[in-house]
Amino acid sequence: MTAVQRDPMALCCTGVEVRLDAKTLLADASVHLSPGRVTAILGPNGAGKSTLLSVLAGQRAPTQGSVTLDGRPLADHGMQALALRRALMPQESAVAFDFTAQEIVALGRYPHRRAPVHDEDAIVDEAMALTDVSVLAPRILNTLSGGEKARAHMARALAQLWHPRPDGATRWLLLDEPTAALDLAHQHSAMRLLRAWAGRGVGVVAVLHDLNLARRYADEVVVLGGASGGLTQGATAEVLQPALIEAVWGTPCQPVTSADGTVQYLFG
Repeated sequence: MTAVQRDPMALCCTGVEVRLDAKTLLADASVHLSPGRVTAILGPNGAGKSTLLSVLAGQRAPTQGSVTLDGRPLADHGMQALALRRALMPQESAVAFDFTAQEIVALGRYPHRRAPVHDEDAIVDEAMALTDVSVLAPRILNTLSGGEKARAHMARALAQLWHPRPDGATRWLLLDEPTAALDLAHQHSAMRLLRAWAGRGVGVVAVLHDLNLARRYADEVVVLGGASGGLTQGATAEVLQPALIEAVWGTPCQPVTSADGTVQYLFG
């Protein structure tokens, strides 16, 4: 694994393994994530990307290994305290009731119900505006397209983390394939938004399939899988090179430089 600068406010996992019955979903995973950065988790199908994200979020306990936040075991923080500083956008968010898009976004404020701030309603409105779902506010979520639902759930996650913590604690936004259902324009809009939140000190960790989105917007990548298995973490430009891409995904690629100087890849 490429060396990374250690940060006492980091979100880390060390030697994590996750097994389900006889199947190993994730093996010997160690990552060190710092706030204020966009980290993309990449890898082929079945490599363990969503499993790693769920472990980092505290949704799934590892079979072995440890997960820490600020140097303390993640479980020691307690779910209520975690909800005040960590928001998760899962890959699939089934809603059993006929909530409107606005009500779904407002659920992001639920962890703050014991100490609401003066601008609770404004937070919901502004989060919806950021993800371009304001016009969908009165619509039943289950009537929306996949991309519209995804943008509503992203707004919910943003609303949950809207204000910096009074105690200065770091905030973390964890997203599982946030761009998968989005059209081209909204993919880039979402990634620019996540970059802006990282600029405000939030740690952004996103599972992505699009390597060019990762190459353009992520500060660092965590690459899982490939013929040799294992995990590689490091600066995006250093790790996401054609040789590694072909080794992990089995697909050759050609780097090209776009007009703004960003390297992108042609596949085929």
